[in-house]
Amino acid sequence: MPEKCSESPRDCPLLPRIEALEQDSRHNKDAHKEFYGKLEASHTNVALIEQRLNQIKEDTGEIKESVQDMKEKPAKRWESMVEKVLGAVALSVIAFLLGKVGL
Repeated sequence: MPEKCSESPRDCPLLPRIEALEQDSRHNKDAHKEFYGKLEASHTNVALIEQRLNQIKEDTGEIKESVQDMKEKPAKRWESMVEKVLGAVALSVIAFLLGKVGL
């Protein structure tokens, strides 16, 4: 096949196919750039979603701890009140007994 085919189309029967393949190659390059750009964007989105999910997990853990503390708070108050009442009753009994003994 001659190097220069511009003289006569008969000399280059494959020229239209070569030009079509070159155009297709340029189109494929553009398509690949677009595809890899979208792929990179999806990687970025996945990383962002993962970061947000980790933040949600952390927040959920904190909320669970807060709810548990709130659930335990009335029980702690009740225990404290019972301790004070029992202490007062014990002191009253001791005072009564000491009063009977004469102290």
